Amino acid sequence: MALLVIASCQLMVVLDITVVNIALPHIQRDLGFSTTGLSWVVSAYTLAFGGLLLLGGRAGDILGRRRVFVLGVLVFVLASLLGGLAQSPGQLLAARALQGAGGAIASPTALALISTTFREGPERNRAFGVFAAVSAGGGAIGLLAGGMLVEWLNWRWVLFVNVPIGLLIVLATPRWIRESERHPGHFDLAGATTSTTGMVLLVYGFIRAAQDGWSDALTLASFAAAVVLLTLFLLVERGSRQPITPLRMFADRNRAGTYGIMLCLAAAMLGMFFFLTLFVQNVLDFSPLQAGLAFLPVSALIATGAGVASRLLPTYGPKPFMVAGAVLAAAGLAWLTQTDVHSTYAGSILGPMLVFSVGMGMEFVSLTLMALSGVPARESGAASGLLNATQQVGGSLGLSILVTVFGTASAQEAERQVPDFLARATPAERLRFRRTGELPAPWSDEVLSAGVSAAFVTAAVFALLAAVVAVLVIRVRPADLERLRGGAGPGGGG
Repeated sequence: MALLVIASCQLMVVLDITVVNIALPHIQRDLGFSTTGLSWVVSAYTLAFGGLLLLGGRAGDILGRRRVFVLGVLVFVLASLLGGLAQSPGQLLAARALQGAGGAIASPTALALISTTFREGPERNRAFGVFAAVSAGGGAIGLLAGGMLVEWLNWRWVLFVNVPIGLLIVLATPRWIRESERHPGHFDLAGATTSTTGMVLLVYGFIRAAQDGWSDALTLASFAAAVVLLTLFLLVERGSRQPITPLRMFADRNRAGTYGIMLCLAAAMLGMFFFLTLFVQNVLDFSPLQAGLAFLPVSALIATGAGVASRLLPTYGPKPFMVAGAVLAAAGLAWLTQTDVHSTYAGSILGPMLVFSVGMGMEFVSLTLMALSGVPARESGAASGLLNATQQVGGSLGLSILVTVFGTASAQEAERQVPDFLARATPAERLRFRRTGELPAPWSDEVLSAGVSAAFVTAAVFALLAAVVAVLVIRVRPADLERLRGGAGPGGGG
């Protein structure tokens, strides 16, 4: 029951990253968003979530993880209610940012609660396997849930649905989860401020670059400010007696390598969901519900990959699954580069999506275990917060890079399609093109397909880079295997 409560919270938080994607056209029509402004419905959540994760993890260590967990869920529930009731773009964006803050408080605390609730060894391995499957599969479930809610009710229910779920989690938590030991200390406010602001500016810089180009003055200013603040953050942490992120965690090559792998794979995964959602709805003409159903096999195969890895980890260690998972993810993405206007779901999308999903399931459980292996209990909140932050920031930064690649390839394809369009178009179509600058179908399908294919090439490179890091950096020691089998191992007992 404790695992059900924790996993339900993580599913709710992760699901909310993608559940609104399918609802975006309806939100735009209802609240009057511009096309550019609409992207901030997703970005406001991502920025707050990625920027505040480290602070959320540290808060659980100091104040008690169950207490902070409940607080995070309550903030998330309140923000979801306000977002569903929003009557203007500004109200919705403020609610989405508050949702991200609630998720940043609850999510790292949920992962840390697994470390304190389940004994190290097979029991904790299984718990981490469930948590990893939920974390990785939540995106696909969000797309399905979003399609159902939008098609059967309206877009506001993609936010309202969190209210009863969150309240049930709050009511169940005191009964099934015991409070963790509180570790006296102070909040590293200087570290929290510099890290949060620096990460927000870094994510914002990449999102801005995707929309306005890499030479945009505000883009460059955001990157410059992010570099200054994150450098200052490192200096602050080096001199702090109780840092929000103990830098010694990066001294362990396995943990540092794990964060690097997560950064690359999160970029590849969020890109896959984003571009396949565009492709199946715009090129294959799927309805919102059909698009959601199309991603359902992803969740099943991620859960399968995570289950296989969690059972075999004590025997073989995490490195083989890290390498194999990244290679499978890269293979699936490379296969997806072949998509074009003649592709079909069964013939061109399903196969590579399943290959990718098995690999990601193996990856997430291996990375989660390696990131927290041997971490003292008093620092498990900070360690889990850093892993979550790496996943979130990696997804945001990677997606913005993929969107830039997509935009460049789409623009080049549009230039090739315009002469054919002008030769075949009716006078009314030519007039509309001069007014909007947008090609109609079937020319627009060619443009979108070219951009999606190019984006998948870059996503495959991200996954291959993760495989290289796993091969060259990760080293599994006998003590690591001993901990996975249930022994303490030297310096264990995390």
